[in-house]
This record gives sequence, C-alpha cells and structure tokens, in this order.
Amino acid sequence: MTPEPITVMMVDDHPIFLEGVASALEAVPRVRLVGQAGSGAEAVALHRRLRPDVTLMDLQLPDMHGSEAIAAIRAEAPEARVIVLTTYEGDVHAAQAIRAGAAGYMLKSAVRHELEETIVSVHGGRRRILPSVACALAEQMYMDALSPREVEVLRLAAVGNTNLKIGEQLGLSEGTIKTHMKNVLAKMQAKDRTHAVLLGIQRGIIGMGAGGRLPPGLRL
Repeated sequence: MTPEPITVMMVDDHPIFLEGVASALEAVPRVRLVGQAGSGAEAVALHRRLRPDVTLMDLQLPDMHGSEAIAAIRAEAPEARVIVLTTYEGDVHAAQAIRAGAAGYMLKSAVRHELEETIVSVHGGRRRILPSVACALAEQMYMDALSPREVEVLRLAAVGNTNLKIGEQLGLSEGTIKTHMKNVLAKMQAKDRTHAVLLGIQRGIIGMGAGGRLPPGLRL
C-alpha cells in the first residue's frame, strides 16, 4: 500500500523562488505541495485552512518576520512542523526561529540537494538544523552580546552616519561613539564598521533597509 504523500505549504514573497521550490517538489513522489502564501498573515490563514504536514517558511516577509508567523501558526496548531528556508545563516535569526518552534533550518541555496531529506526528517518528528547554523549558535553562546546602546550605534552606522552624526543624534560625544564602535568591532570580531554592519544584518542584530534592501554600497 502506497503511503499518503507528505503535504507541504510554502511561504515566500518571491514568485521565482516559489516556482523553483514547486518544481523541485514535483520530482519527489512522496511529497505534495498543497498551498503557497506570500505573507505572514496569509500563511497563518492558509495553514489554518489546509493544516499541511510541513510548512516551508521564509524569514523575510513583507508584513512580519517569519519567526512571528511561525509562532502564530504554532499557537493555533502546536503540532505544526515548520522548516525555515533562508538566504543567510544569521545566528540571531536562527535563534528566533527555533524559539518560535521551527523544527528545521536550511539555506535556500541547498534546496535542490537537501529539501526532500529535510522534509521527510522533520515530518518524522526529528529536528534538522543546518550544521553551520548549529555552529553559529554555539559560537554565539561564547560571544559577548552587544548592549542596547551598541546596537543603536551599529544601526545608525548602517545607514551611513559618521561617528559625529551618530553622536549628535544620541546626544553623545564623538569620542564616546568611537568607543562604542570599537567595542562593537571587538565583540563581533569585525574588521571594520562596514564588516560589522554586514555581520549585524546577517545575524539579525539589525534589520535591513526599507523594502528589505541593503544600505547603499553594502553587499552580502
């Protein structure tokens, strides 16, 4: 007797990526794509209606962070199995998603090679976390966390402010901002402020610009 296919719902706001995942799933007989959502709110409503076995969730959604959508889904359906599909390995993003209840975490670049195994594993009740993400989470435990003020300084630096401008906005001297930035670089093990901003975005410490765009001149 042929087992029932694993039903899957996909959440991502990029149509081309959705098409790519749908194509990949078509080649897997034991998996069936039953629904697609382009936002967090749509994902919660669609999950409520479809109750898929596994949900593939992007973290960068237009209306809310993916971890918020995961938490909302699991609040209604504690048994829900969610796999995060993301572009980068950011440890803060990973920690948020795992705390929200994600059972799997993998990179979009690995979809073609690892998606089927990850879906089957998570559907079977196991966790499947990308090894590099697990390592990043372990390393994060031993890193000094940025203080709220240091996060604020990094966020202002990310949009191109000089130390003087940041100081003016925060009511602090330029020298104090330099000290904060020096501490940020040391804690993040960054080569310079641009590197610190990139790491901050990758790790989810600071958000990307409006519409999910990077500040001018920065590349991931």
